[in-house]
Amino acid sequence: MLKRTDIEQRLSALQETKFQEVALQELLQAHAIKEASRTEMEAGLVQAPEKSVPVNSFDFDLLDTSRIYHMRHIRQICIDYRLRFLDLKYFKPELPEEAHQAIAEIEAMHETSLENFKIIAPSKLFKLADKDDPLLFVPMGNDYFYLVHKWGNDLHPLRKLLVWPFRNIINLSLVVLFVSLLATFLVPAGLFSKNNSSAEFWIIFFFMFKSIAAVVIFYGFALGKNFNPAIWNSKYFNA
Repeated sequence: MLKRTDIEQRLSALQETKFQEVALQELLQAHAIKEASRTEMEAGLVQAPEKSVPVNSFDFDLLDTSRIYHMRHIRQICIDYRLRFLDLKYFKPELPEEAHQAIAEIEAMHETSLENFKIIAPSKLFKLADKDDPLLFVPMGNDYFYLVHKWGNDLHPLRKLLVWPFRNIINLSLVVLFVSLLATFLVPAGLFSKNNSSAEFWIIFFFMFKSIAAVVIFYGFALGKNFNPAIWNSKYFNA
């Protein structure tokens, strides 16, 4: 039996060697710049920006660096497995008690109040309750996010393969071509003509390709589907 896919493990596998040390250094630098800017604003030397991205404050000495992830890794895992990375307010199911406990533990440890939570989960979990593998994050600034908690079951082991056609138009076209070719071979010999010929084979293949492509296009437009890179951080159903 195939082992189910643990998204946290796949996400960790994307991180380059010594990524945690580099990430911590970048975050420390960003934190120092932020503190310097805050001091200047309080002294009236500079004006506060009209809009700033809200981030969470952490005690860097207490951070578990293995739980720090960059936006590029999150984006890649969402595209590979057709997942979404959205604000917690779009997540329909209630957070489990263990997630609330994890939040409380981190807040107590770092003497802070966490906010602006983000979730990695399949699209359907942002509309109705289910049991697939959500991951809860909070922003740290500089496009880094801290993994607060993961719960639920892991993803189906074949999910990456099953959503591979939806990564881009080339993948989808290759799948349509392959299915059309397979369907052509399944047509009994001599069904349309007594004499088998390459011309008859390609005519049937062309018919199969048009039919299957029409179904795929209709499905895509009718249900408002899009490719993985376009939906991974979209809050819209028909993005």
